[in-house]
Amino acid sequence: MTDLVAEAAARGGVVIRELREFAEWERVYRLFDDIWHPEPGNAPVPMELLVAFSHTGGYVAGAFEGDALVGASVGFLAADRTLHSHVTGAVMGRSVGHALKLHQRAWCRERGLDRITWTFDPLVRRNAHFNLVKLGARPEAYLRSFYGVMVDAINEGDESDRLLAVWHLAEPPGGEAVAPAWPSALEAVDEQPVVTAVRSPVVLVATPRDIETLRREDPAAAREWRLAVREALGGPLGQGARVTGFTTDGKFILNHR
Repeated sequence: MTDLVAEAAARGGVVIRELREFAEWERVYRLFDDIWHPEPGNAPVPMELLVAFSHTGGYVAGAFEGDALVGASVGFLAADRTLHSHVTGAVMGRSVGHALKLHQRAWCRERGLDRITWTFDPLVRRNAHFNLVKLGARPEAYLRSFYGVMVDAINEGDESDRLLAVWHLAEPPGGEAVAPAWPSALEAVDEQPVVTAVRSPVVLVATPRDIETLRREDPAAAREWRLAVREALGGPLGQGARVTGFTTDGKFILNHR
């Protein structure tokens, strides 16, 4: 693996390696269960798929702090020289997820793959910042209710709209958050979403400060954010607009040109 991966793993205090044994896959299953707390029968990745992905040349890797598994990532090979990264989960605040994604990137480049794709919830601001700024991926499609009804501690009670992130591996990883300099098609006013009709080739689309807390404490407000982002971001993406970045105050930069 590359120096970039080694440096990121060292910052996170972990060792990252592929997982090839049943006992290791069981540990991934338990880790994901601890992160998402899904209903029985609704695991992010069932054991059977962990076995199948690993057996058929997919990506199943774990990040270890000593003997403790503190992060894991699972992906499968897809069309057009692509790895689809289905699930990545890690302890928060330690840059373990960043190290895992860089390991995944190096793994793909060694195998001649051109890109990595994955989905993420556009309402989760920290994930949008991580994907667009930290990694340099770009959303290329808005997927409405992509997973149907999800029953876990993070997503319960909300529709599963997702952005499809695409990470082109020929480009260097990483980007930067930029200061907001365009009008907002969706703004937060007293933490509530307000959609505004603006005429500009580039507009901003706000995200809620903490959608996960909002889902628990005010489901109706969380629903308003879902519908507002679906309109302000999903609609234009479906008509050819592109997301070109993310601002320092948590807004998607949407280019209509």
